[in-house]
Formats: sequence, C-alpha cells, structure tokens
Amino acid sequence: MIRKSFRGAIALLILSVFTGPGVLAQVPTAPALEAAAKQAIVEEISGLLVKNYIFLETAQKMADALRSRLKNGEFEKLSGAAEFAQSVSKTLTSISKDGHIGFAFAPLMAADIRRLAGQSEDEARKVRERQLIAAKRDNFGFRKVERLPGNVGYIDFRMFASPDRAGETAVAAMNFLAYCDAVIVDLRQNGGGDPAQIQLISSYFFDAPVHLNDLYARATDRTENYWTLPFVPGPRASGADLYILTSSRTFSGAEEFTYNMKNLKRAVVIGETTGGGAHPTEPMIVAKDFILRVPFARAINPVSRTNWEGTGVVPDVAVPAAEAFDRAYAIALEKLASKAGEPERKSEFEWILAGLKAQADPPRFSEADLRTFVGVYGERKVTFENGRLFYQRTGPVFKMIPMTKTLFAVEGLDDFRVEFVFRDGKAVELVGIYSDGERQPSPRTK
Repeated sequence: MIRKSFRGAIALLILSVFTGPGVLAQVPTAPALEAAAKQAIVEEISGLLVKNYIFLETAQKMADALRSRLKNGEFEKLSGAAEFAQSVSKTLTSISKDGHIGFAFAPLMAADIRRLAGQSEDEARKVRERQLIAAKRDNFGFRKVERLPGNVGYIDFRMFASPDRAGETAVAAMNFLAYCDAVIVDLRQNGGGDPAQIQLISSYFFDAPVHLNDLYARATDRTENYWTLPFVPGPRASGADLYILTSSRTFSGAEEFTYNMKNLKRAVVIGETTGGGAHPTEPMIVAKDFILRVPFARAINPVSRTNWEGTGVVPDVAVPAAEAFDRAYAIALEKLASKAGEPERKSEFEWILAGLKAQADPPRFSEADLRTFVGVYGERKVTFENGRLFYQRTGPVFKMIPMTKTLFAVEGLDDFRVEFVFRDGKAVELVGIYSDGERQPSPRTK
C-alpha cells in the first residue's frame, strides 16, 4: 500500500502519465531485452499480482498466461523493452478484463516513484515541486465553472486531483456554484483520481452525513469507508438539482462519483455508459525501469453492495456524449419551471427554453419569406439586407435571428425578442416581447 505521506504525489503522477485505461504515455528510447531478463520480469510481475491483485484467482490466471506465453516463445521476437511491455499489458488486460491494469516501460516515472519513496527528502521535494508546477498549469484539471441563464451552474473538470494540492481550487469552484438552483457536473472527459477529492466535492451536495463508498484491499484485508465530510469551507449546494454528464471515456473515480450519486438518488445521469473501471490502482516498479499498474482494491457501494467494474454506469437519460449538455440544460430548466411559484420565474425559464429549442432546430426561410416581414411598425422598423433581417427602434440597428416562423431573437439584446402577427399572409403587427413577460404591440403603419 502506498504510504499516506506521498499517496497524493503518486496519484498525480499516475494521472499525468497514464493517458487512458491500461495505456502508458511515457515511452522513451527502450533497450533490447534478453530472454533471461524477460523471464525475470514475468516472474516478478506474477509475484506482485498474486500478492496484491484484488482477485487472487484472476491473478493466478494472469501469471499462468504470462508464463505460458513465455514458454511457447510468443515473447521471443519482442526484443525491445517497450514492445515487450505492451504485449505483456495486452495479455494482462485480455485475461482480467480489467480496465485499470497495465504494464509499461517507464523509467522516468519509476525514478520519480523511487525518489518519492526514498530516504532523500530533497529528491522527493524536487519531484513534488515539478508535479505541482505542471498541475497548477493545468488548474488541477478544472476547465470551466460558470453560471448559466436560469441560475443553472456548470462545472467541467478532467480529474479528481488530490485535495492536498487541488483542494483550494475545488473549494473555490464549489463556492461559486453554491447558490445555483441546479448544477451540471461535466465528467465526459474525466478519467478519475483521488477518492479524497471525490469525497470533498460530493460533500457539497449533502447537508446530513452520507455514506458514499467503501474500498476493500485484499492484500491487507482492510476496508476503508468514505462518508461525506462534516465540514466544508463555504456554503453547500445541497438544495440544488444535480445532473452529471458522462461519456464512454468517463472512468474510474469519475465513475465512482457518478455511481454514488445515482445510487443515492441525488443526481440524474445524462450521456453514455461509462468505461467500467472500479478498482483503485497502485504503481509498482518492476526490473527498475518498468511500471506495473496493479488494481489492489475494489469499490463496494453501500446501496448496491457491488460496483461498476466491467459494466460502467448506465445513464438515466441515454444520449450521445456530444448532446448530453444540451439535454441536461433543457431538463434542468424544465424541472425548475415546473417548481417555479412566481409567474416571472416561470416566464424566465420558458424564455430560455424557447431559445434552446430554436438553436437546436432553427427555422429556414427563403428570401421571399423574409421580405414579408419588412416594414414600419410605429417607431419600430424592419429592413432586409444581404439575406438577413434587421431591427431598429430609435437607435442602433440589430440583426434578427429566426427562432420560429414568426418569432425572432435580436442579436445583442438577450432580454428582448420580436414576434409578428400575420393576417391573410401579411405581417400586420410587430410585438416586442421582454423576458419578464411584458408585450408591446406595434401595428404595421407602412
């Protein structure tokens, strides 16, 4: 088990080097391997798996498969360290069907792990500082936090980085969202991370203590419990409706967050079924310059008593990942509209929804159709130029954007739209509509 003192640094190292399930990005110039070296590596891997892999029977099968391939000469032509490691990794994955397991030639990562675990605090400090600089440049994976129209919050982050380093950034993001009526958490490109960061972010969505997840490690026969935190800096968004966006790339810790919230009935999951990796991993050095990524524990959800390994998290609303945000935003607004007590609030949501619908399916007009709107409506004027309609009252001229066959948005005026009344195929009235529900009719005068 990784020591607590540098677990966060190791986790960050894994996130920064492994680019996906079972794949290692760091492949420097690799030396050739002799038969004896390959045999020694296979034996070392086999021992580590049997001792640490979460399922002993599967670990033995992987070890037997590696020894069998070695004996049959299947690794004989793979002289390079990198290609040998890649073939070993494929063997482990094919036997275990575990998206977390992996093996790679990675001397730089191995060296950093030795420094972090070694006796030289100066070397370990340099590694941590280098990692921290890189993580800060990436903002610890946090890409966007914003408040959308309708008081709907949106957050996009790509990893659950250790709260030891990313805690302040996570807290700032969650505090920004605290007073939103709904929150959309975008995990479509999140590959996982530190359970402690999952715990921190989850805690902002509950008031009372909630049991989130357990992690059981076979080697130590120990179960670690994860509950929401009794205290978080700043207010909680416990009353906000919660929506989680997923894709087939959503993996590991991002799946845990999603699975927890879904089983607790705290969130609506929208998007694609996730990748299906529920086993926390530990990097282990093999033959000095290789890294074996070993799933050493398994998640046990307190509600389902199982996890998402191999199956992924199935969304409540299944849509292609590219469409997940639009669907989630619309669902969030529709629910808020249904709960709105004041007519003004209801009108606000309906206003935004009308805009979203128009963006998704804009109407098409011929030039002849557009010219039917041209005219003077009291002090308001509609003109046609270069294939577009333009609106003017007393000052600037604004471009008109079709929303329906009779309704237009006015570019640059988010709280104002124009609707036309037709009789016998002719526009006879222009109605200025405001987001608060006010309507100002102007009969056609010319």
